[in-house]
Amino acid sequence: MATDRDFIDYVAEQLALGERLTHKKMFGEYALYVDEKVVAFACDNSLFVKPSSAATALAPTLPQRPPYPGAKDYPVADELLDDADGLRRLILETAARMPLPKPRAPRKPKAAPKPRR
Repeated sequence: MATDRDFIDYVAEQLALGERLTHKKMFGEYALYVDEKVVAFACDNSLFVKPSSAATALAPTLPQRPPYPGAKDYPVADELLDDADGLRRLILETAARMPLPKPRAPRKPKAAPKPRR
């Protein structure tokens, strides 16, 4: 089951991070970014926070399961969805521990079409 856009809107409302929070739809699910760092995934209308020392310290009792088949276990933050302050703290601390994304390699210009004879 794909994640509903309403779920993403609710998570964004709870986090109240404005333009710092972005998301990208991927395969019917979403990746959530804070300051361009992936901090969570929304899969099947559940919020999976990237595993880090932030989750271990701030929310050690969160259940864990893989967000998609073949993935490692992630903390599932669904029980924090109605605790805006706790959720925001967890997401911001997770972002602080994530590395900056690697810069993309510049695209090579396309070759000019060969003239027809």
